Amino acid sequence: MEWIKELFGTEKPVIAMCHLQPMPGDPYYDKDGGMQKVVDAAYEEFIALQEGGVDAVMFSNEFSMPYLKSVKTETTAAMARVIGELMKEIKIPFGVNVLWDPYASLDLAAATGAKFIREIMSGVYASDFGLWDTNTGEVARHRVRLGLEKSCKLLYNIVPEAAQYLAPRDIADIAKTTVFNNKPDVLCVSGATAGVGADMGVLARVKNAVPTCAVFANTGCRVNTIEDIFKIADGAVVGTTFKKDGKFENQVEKARVIEFMDKVHSIRK
Repeated sequence: MEWIKELFGTEKPVIAMCHLQPMPGDPYYDKDGGMQKVVDAAYEEFIALQEGGVDAVMFSNEFSMPYLKSVKTETTAAMARVIGELMKEIKIPFGVNVLWDPYASLDLAAATGAKFIREIMSGVYASDFGLWDTNTGEVARHRVRLGLEKSCKLLYNIVPEAAQYLAPRDIADIAKTTVFNNKPDVLCVSGATAGVGADMGVLARVKNAVPTCAVFANTGCRVNTIEDIFKIADGAVVGTTFKKDGKFENQVEKARVIEFMDKVHSIRK
């Protein structure tokens, strides 16, 4: 897992989420504010995250609710515009997550130079968004077609929010076969929704099952839990805790980012 330090400049990296506001085609898009409102909000959040000291940022259409399993072109195009307008400010590694579409995520990575994507890329789930099927082999081939096999890491979310694996399989077995069959760069373990912590027992079982594969805590990391999380996980994806009052719908506050990263730096010494 030397690539983690090479990419992020540290072990136990913190990837901060930059949640984009609803965009054209989304049910809650602000037509009056338009795309400029989306860009301005993303700029403010990104600067707060970067200046707050996070190791990387992941841009996500988090407010494109309810999510699609096959994202429309306008969403990918809007996200590309946002990232393009921020590009001159980006000084840390970044990734993308076009919820919930691995093909669109790879397309966006190819267009923007993102170093990683996070998606549901394996398994079959019953979810709030309907039956959630995947085609891992096609995703892998799409990455190769785009020339991203060396430049873009794949973060596999194997415990997705708002979903349950259809087959009655133990999470440790899922982790083992996912690593064997798909060769993911990272396995991500989530709680029930954004902001809800992953079950520490599940996190430990996944890491124990695949000790040679990186495992990241994907939701619910907080100042008072990150030390215990980093005793198990190889990294963390953090979003809600950086927001005002720790609420998903609020904007990022730089002071909360600094507080969290100060704690992380004390752990990583």
